[in-house]
Amino acid sequence: MLLPFLDETEIEAGCDEAGRGCLCGPVFAAAVILPHDFRNDLLNDSKQLTEKQRYALREVIEREAVAFGVASVSNEEIDRINILNASFLAMHRALDLLRVRPTSILVDGNRFKPYGNIAHKTIVKGDGKYASIAAASILAKTYRDDYMNELDKDFPQYGWGKNKGYPTRQHRAAISEWGVTEHHRMSFNLSGGILLRFEDGN
Repeated sequence: MLLPFLDETEIEAGCDEAGRGCLCGPVFAAAVILPHDFRNDLLNDSKQLTEKQRYALREVIEREAVAFGVASVSNEEIDRINILNASFLAMHRALDLLRVRPTSILVDGNRFKPYGNIAHKTIVKGDGKYASIAAASILAKTYRDDYMNELDKDFPQYGWGKNKGYPTRQHRAAISEWGVTEHHRMSFNLSGGILLRFEDGN
């Protein structure tokens, strides 16, 4: 069972990102502030849920959250500032969209760049521990999936509708055969249509 908050005296915003380990497309992030009495037995780390469950929960989260924001950082920006900084920037942009200002930020992972003067705490595997981070993981994942599904219509040979841009065998084979697109992250060492290195991520 997920914990509803870390400190009940704070207005906590949970943050998480999606697409950090992908070879193409933006990295997305979400920030979510849930009511203290929010409970949902299905809510969990987005990776532990089916696609149908994620989209059903997205409706619940968006309806019942005190506030939420979803933002992205493009592949061009990722190439310019690197994927780690891009992940921080996406989370900052999501926090910018909150209509309620948090007093504390809970971040999935072990690193974060301070957001103004608001206190933050990084929590490894936090999306499986705290409800607000789990909610953020679901929004980030589903919004990014929507984006990649749209790109897939114009680039079906890469299989983005299924692999969502992750370095699957099919995706890497397609890069070898077709080369890269304007949506690929060139800083992930895609050279001559052959993938030399790729990064793991969420």
